[in-house]
Amino acid sequence: MAATVKIWDPFVRVFHWSLVASFAVAWLSAEDARALHEWAGYAAGALIGLRLFWGVLGTRYARFTQFIRSPGTVAAYLRDIVTGREARYLGHNPAGGLMILALIVSVAAVAVTGWMQTTDAYWGVDWVEELHEALANVMLGLVGLHVLGVLVASLRHRENLVRAMVTGRKRSPGSADIT
Repeated sequence: MAATVKIWDPFVRVFHWSLVASFAVAWLSAEDARALHEWAGYAAGALIGLRLFWGVLGTRYARFTQFIRSPGTVAAYLRDIVTGREARYLGHNPAGGLMILALIVSVAAVAVTGWMQTTDAYWGVDWVEELHEALANVMLGLVGLHVLGVLVASLRHRENLVRAMVTGRKRSPGSADIT
């Protein structure tokens, strides 16, 4: 068995799977179970607040400074994926870092527009409901891209990234890997 190193701390792993669950519950309960839908949305919003905190003060691979890259670096990484030359990153790769930001922003926007619909000022306002639904659909698309990216990286680097998000461990870095 290959040597492994601890990358994802317990908070990141619990956050990740809790966000998956809260989004799934909110999505599936949108039409039929309003109270459940709202509570799942509040849970997702609270999780984002906690992740923002942990992105500043958390462990090495949880910090935004570790995985937020410049647009040029992200573009170069995406070009490298197309040509099959992308480097293996121990933490999030540049595309993954951008996806995390996109997911955080979109979950926050969905949660805020959902909350707005519960206030006197925006209850029954069509554009808020339509924006909330559109953002939820964008979120679903981002989730699909995220899963696709995880599958591509897992296959290319011969590494089960889903298991890594459960165990917190990834294969030890090689000489060409970026830590």
